[in-house]
Amino acid sequence: MAQWPKEVEETLKNLPDHPGVYLMRDAQDTIIYVGKAISLKRRVRQYFQSTQKHGAKVRAMVAKIARIEYILADGELEALILECNLIKRYRPHYNILLKDDKQYPYVRINLKEPYPQVEIARRIMDDGARYFGPYIGAHSLRDVLNTLKKTFPIRTCKKAIAPGMRPERPCLNYQIGACMAPCAGLVTPEEYREVIDQVILFLSGKYEDIVSGLQEKMADAASKMEYERAAIYRDRIAMIDRVMQRQKAISTGLEDRDVLALAEEGPLGVVQVTNIRAGKMIGSQHYPVNPPLEAGPGEILADFITQTYGEDTFIPREILVASPLPSPEVYEQWLSEKRGGRVYVLCPQRGEKKRLVELTQDNAKERLRRILQKEQVEHQRTIGAMEDLQKILHLPKVPWRIEGYDNSNIQGTNPVSVMVVAEGGKANPKAYRRFKVKTVEGPNDYETMREVLTRRFTHGFAELQKRREEGIPDDAPGGKFLPLPDLVLIDGGKGQLGIALEVWEELGLDIPVLGLAERYEEVFLPGRSDPVVLPRNSLALQLLQRVRDEAHRFGITFHRSLRAKSMVQSALEQLPQVGPARRRALFAHFGTVSAMEKATLEEICAVPGMNRPAAQALYAHFHGEQAEKQRETES
Repeated sequence: MAQWPKEVEETLKNLPDHPGVYLMRDAQDTIIYVGKAISLKRRVRQYFQSTQKHGAKVRAMVAKIARIEYILADGELEALILECNLIKRYRPHYNILLKDDKQYPYVRINLKEPYPQVEIARRIMDDGARYFGPYIGAHSLRDVLNTLKKTFPIRTCKKAIAPGMRPERPCLNYQIGACMAPCAGLVTPEEYREVIDQVILFLSGKYEDIVSGLQEKMADAASKMEYERAAIYRDRIAMIDRVMQRQKAISTGLEDRDVLALAEEGPLGVVQVTNIRAGKMIGSQHYPVNPPLEAGPGEILADFITQTYGEDTFIPREILVASPLPSPEVYEQWLSEKRGGRVYVLCPQRGEKKRLVELTQDNAKERLRRILQKEQVEHQRTIGAMEDLQKILHLPKVPWRIEGYDNSNIQGTNPVSVMVVAEGGKANPKAYRRFKVKTVEGPNDYETMREVLTRRFTHGFAELQKRREEGIPDDAPGGKFLPLPDLVLIDGGKGQLGIALEVWEELGLDIPVLGLAERYEEVFLPGRSDPVVLPRNSLALQLLQRVRDEAHRFGITFHRSLRAKSMVQSALEQLPQVGPARRRALFAHFGTVSAMEKATLEEICAVPGMNRPAAQALYAHFHGEQAEKQRETES
């Protein structure tokens, strides 16, 4: 029998035969898994009995367990609620169902505001707002928002608007009838709330309710000979009718239901959701998932329900599933409490509902096929390209981490260099580094490369030495210049590569290095007088090109930002009232030149060390005639 940590063995001996929730923690005391059980004693012990029978994912998790905690519950429903809350709070690695832990966007409406905004949210918060979604892909969310803007005169600005505040001049949206101008005080909160209520009905798929209400208002306006107002209602009805005509009636009834189905292949899966409102399909979403541990289809769908349905999302009266859930009555009760009304979770075996499930299942399989096809192409583009590089260049190992270097300057001014990183064949922007050249004057590409490579690897070896002295593993995460690369790519030909080799000899490096010349895309290698020419369609060459081009882009961006800052600082130096101390204070307060330019005169005056004449001079520098007019008004 495998030896587990002593604390784990003690916990296993004393587990109660009682419903509850268990939390697995690793050596860093991080919660890595949360689960529920009817019997904590039986369920938790299963992980540690004959672990070879478990899949690789479970074995990997069990190997990391350093401590187990548990919380007793009164029953299965309470355990489910507690499990959901803990997963949302801690987001344990082995509980995350949605692939890549993406935060899919929602539409959020905060009804506590007098004039609510319709905005995008990445996470559901317990803030009393209404949430609709989630939406897969930016295009589907854009379609929804564009339809809302065309159909309802809601505000799109981010202003904080409250009754009684000083009215502003209405924007263009009001002039074209796309906004009711709450900022100008032209609509009461009650009138605006009526429109927001229609937006909520629209997002809930209750189109008939909206049309019915608008028809009544149109008739009322017409009876009072308010024909312009009646025409507005008529146009809204026409817009909603067009939306309804695009939707397919797939049910004979007028019920609201969601249909859930799962398709799996290996470690990947897709949950397909068909949304039916009033008998019409209003949406179909797919969610790539990582099936947690050794869960079956019903357990995966159950996890999906608990991780995507909540108090602030719309819950239909009926949810159809392609595979039966474990203890479906518990999930029905949980959903019913959140909805505030009865919810049925059904796994139909015949009839119209079975047809809907089969249709959703077919869509899930097709979506999974396309995802697998895309992942295969991506695998060849990244991992396959790295493997090709190893073979072609005879590298000692697959170059998982590739660092690319490039210099940037204009006639020797503001010389900079950058380091970009590709890990697993994909860019890792968090690992990018910028270097301001310190020892080189004028446009000297070779010496700039020498300085930057020397600085990078000197810092890297210093960090590595410090880790070893402190007993920290070489491959531990963290560190500004660690880990060291498996391959270094220099933007340039023989000359730049020669400089790199001189640095390698000076520092005693044995890291593979190459140069990629841009004109003919030739690869220069140490010890070879002639370059290697790879086919244009070579995946290995395309990977090197991506790293080189990214270094070029990043270097130009960095150089431009420094040049712009230098130009502004130079301009500020010409102002008699803004000396070095005030320049430092301005940058400390605003952070960027852009923020300084957007600041009002009063905000500039509020900067420590600034008086009004100096603030006016700076404001005039950015705003010209407008500032002069303001100065004349004040005087």
